[in-house]
Amino acid sequence: MSEPSIEKIVYFVRHGQSDDNASPVFQSPDSPLSEKGRMQAERVAERVARLSFQSLVVSPFRRAQETAEAITRMTGMQPDYSDLFVERIKPTSINGKPHTDAVATQTWREWNESLFRSGLRVEDGENFDDIVARADKALAYLFARSERSIVVVTHGFFLRALVARVLLGDLMSGETLKRVQQMAATENTGLTVLRYRGAFEEEPNWRLWIYNDHSHLG
Repeated sequence: MSEPSIEKIVYFVRHGQSDDNASPVFQSPDSPLSEKGRMQAERVAERVARLSFQSLVVSPFRRAQETAEAITRMTGMQPDYSDLFVERIKPTSINGKPHTDAVATQTWREWNESLFRSGLRVEDGENFDDIVARADKALAYLFARSERSIVVVTHGFFLRALVARVLLGDLMSGETLKRVQQMAATENTGLTVLRYRGAFEEEPNWRLWIYNDHSHLG
């Protein structure tokens, strides 16, 4: 029997290393790429240029924008910005604060717990329920787009949440999401691929095909 046809393929690119990634601070949305991150962005852009894709969807956070700019220079594809693919949203009060700030660190710990426990909220940060709802909206958004092949530039935590939602479905809990976040690492500019397709005697669904391929970095 022939393999079922692929209905949609989405290539997820984690952004390049940012200045805040390389510093002992709580990363802010406007942190730019580091020198290493710019090199990583160029490498992944060269790889993406060899793919056949019809649209480029990008998180509006600066580190994702700058990664996407390298892809645009290489391919000519203009970005569509979507807030659905931003990183987990921290409490505003800790953005850019150093890890040595005791108040910010305590707030981060409480907020981090809220990412894995339903109903718990810390200041204006996202929580577990928000992340699950946004993952579902992001997958529905990608499914609804007319393009068969899409590149998305996004972030590590949210990308792992998407993968966990695809693999676990309604079985995803705070504890299982935490396990995925701890045990399934991602590299800056790593490539993860989801396909929406059917299988033998199975209805079409999102399926994980490739995870965190960063061979372009050598």
